[in-house]
Amino acid sequence: MTGSNDRGSPTVGVMSARTPYRRLNRRVRALPGLLSRAPWWVLVIVGTATTALGLLLAVRPLSSLTVLGIYTGISCVVSGLGELVARRERGARLPLVTGIGWVLAGLALLVWLGRSLELLGPFLAFLLIVSGAVRLLDVRRGPAADRVLAAVFGLSEIAFGLVARVWPDATLLVVALLFGVRTACFGLSLLGRGIGRRLRPAGTRRTTGPRWQHGLRWVAAVVALFTATTTLVVSEQFRQGIPVVDNFYDAPDVVPTEPGRLLRAEPYDGDLPQGLTAQRILYTTTADDGVPGLASAVVAVPAEPTGRPTPLIAWAHGTVGVARACAPSLGRNAISTEGMPSMDALARNGWGMVATDYIGQGTEGAFPYLVGQGEGRSVLDAVRAAHQLDGLDLAPETVIWGHSQGGHAALWAGQLAPTYAPDVKVVGTAALSAASDPLALAQLVTAHPGALGASLGISFVVAAYSRSYPDISLDVVTPAARTLVKEAAARCTSEPGTLLTVLTGVAVSRDTPILAEDPATGAVGRRLRQNVALGPWSAPLFIAQGTADEVIISRLQDDYVARLCAAGRPLRYTRYPGRTHMGVLEPGSPLNTDLERWTADRLAGRDQQNTCS
Repeated sequence: MTGSNDRGSPTVGVMSARTPYRRLNRRVRALPGLLSRAPWWVLVIVGTATTALGLLLAVRPLSSLTVLGIYTGISCVVSGLGELVARRERGARLPLVTGIGWVLAGLALLVWLGRSLELLGPFLAFLLIVSGAVRLLDVRRGPAADRVLAAVFGLSEIAFGLVARVWPDATLLVVALLFGVRTACFGLSLLGRGIGRRLRPAGTRRTTGPRWQHGLRWVAAVVALFTATTTLVVSEQFRQGIPVVDNFYDAPDVVPTEPGRLLRAEPYDGDLPQGLTAQRILYTTTADDGVPGLASAVVAVPAEPTGRPTPLIAWAHGTVGVARACAPSLGRNAISTEGMPSMDALARNGWGMVATDYIGQGTEGAFPYLVGQGEGRSVLDAVRAAHQLDGLDLAPETVIWGHSQGGHAALWAGQLAPTYAPDVKVVGTAALSAASDPLALAQLVTAHPGALGASLGISFVVAAYSRSYPDISLDVVTPAARTLVKEAAARCTSEPGTLLTVLTGVAVSRDTPILAEDPATGAVGRRLRQNVALGPWSAPLFIAQGTADEVIISRLQDDYVARLCAAGRPLRYTRYPGRTHMGVLEPGSPLNTDLERWTADRLAGRDQQNTCS
């Protein structure tokens, strides 16, 4: 017989061998059965507390995940013990195996919970898929209507389980939200049950309405199937267009240890500014730790001969993600009028451009996101490799441009050039909306976690630093947020799936911080300080900043420039009123004219005015 309470809820104990899917489907719902026989006043107290807890968890998803993990683990243990009790009463072998299995699974979840909640996502996905499969296997029994309902719910559970495997970060937060809501509803039901027991005469039971309950099950089945189908379709749409790394980026059998060596080149068929032709290249470089590595780039030069050597602009791109598939050269916009300044000036002035992907994008390796040494070396070695291309007449003069993360890379490339690449003649460095002070930026993002993209920035920095530095690991991330950080670091900003990361980041902004400690302290703070470029620069430095920048707040750039000026670093600092982070690069922005004139002056060897004085 199946144990039940006075409301028809399952109790922890012997369950019908004829309905195995019901046992499996209620693994994480074993604990409510413990309250089935409680006195009315216990139900009122527990119901009130549970309702309050549910409402709190509904608006605090990371905390909700932690509670959900504990609840799931305990439920599995209790439910497994129930199976073992069933074996004693029935003498069957299956409850012994399943009982021990669920007890071990619950204990494993509880043991690993203190370290990370990453186990919770796969566990819930597995539970949904297996539960749905068991439902489908059980459709051979019972009335036809019940079999159809079981099949619909089974298919829905399998679909949601598959989605949970593909989008674990978003799934976990949705589950956390639903868990909070469900907890509040459960608390209200306990509260109502307790009040109802108190008011009902002794010995009476409340009758149920089987007809409307049956209709409600059909409505729930249709909604579940529709939601599951829609989710799968949207999931597939989100996954389309994800870049795929081709074999051009594979390392050759023999890789020279000398940085800046050209290894491979092929035509690049992306969308280029008018008047340019381009090649994609693979070259050697050096990681932050001094270990040799590979990087890729796109080299574009005027399609029509100019009759003179072509000066190079070394472009350092902004944030596109930290995953290997995020390399701009994989797409069609590695050198484009979209998101890049003064592109029409290249062919008009007879300038070429080499745009690096940095090490670790396209190629294997640790991508140096806001890691100055790795970024700067990738930029300088791209220039070296470009000079080895057959059929190009390149001038020795190089001007470095970079925006956002690329502005940080440009600062480091200009600073490193005299010592790391003295053969590269850098005549100027332009840092546009630069992430010049990673420490100040990390502190700002941590103080305003609800800002759009804040979770992306934190995730990218933590992922890159944990790969680049041995003294930093994902342990600096709050356990409940580690899945979010890992999934964000696996996506590119051009992917539709990044929207999920942004939205989940906003969802957790009022809850537990993503970082477990202040980024200004410990190993993270030390490494962030280490990656602030303070010079000197042997060539003129131009720093540009939009006053309405929503990513790199202008105050941060003002403070950075003041710090350089106080240290005696000559530079030109220009602020562009009303220009946002990307708006400063738009065709109508005055930065384009200023950058073209400034670059022409550098190539002509003219002096630059020092705005510090």
